[in-house]
Amino acid sequence: MNDKTSSVLIIDDDELLIMLLEHKLGQRGLSVQSASDGQDGLLAAIESKPDLVVLDVMMPTMDGFEVLRRMKEHDDTREIPVIMLSAKRLEGDVVNGLNLGAADYLVKPFMPEELLLKIQRLLRDKWMPA
Repeated sequence: MNDKTSSVLIIDDDELLIMLLEHKLGQRGLSVQSASDGQDGLLAAIESKPDLVVLDVMMPTMDGFEVLRRMKEHDDTREIPVIMLSAKRLEGDVVNGLNLGAADYLVKPFMPEELLLKIQRLLRDKWMPA
């Protein structure tokens, strides 16, 4: 484990969900940044290069699938693991997210502890929970 605080970028248009995740992840010692639409989220990912992104699918300006596609095309964000978080639960949506390069896909409503475990698994070399 390194000494740097691991960072998570949450890209979601649900303000209450962002506040919940900021609180839960912050309690675990993670640095959390957020964006409320796809365009701002993509720019934040490119600028801040977080250790992991939690990405909603249905958002204004640019949906999560397009954000993910662009992240995987960009040299600075290609290797960042992305967990898709969406109410879109059809098999085609899940498969689309994974085919575009998502590390995982979690359907809303979800259990926050499940998301924390998925983050821990993906950041195992960078973060140990408090």
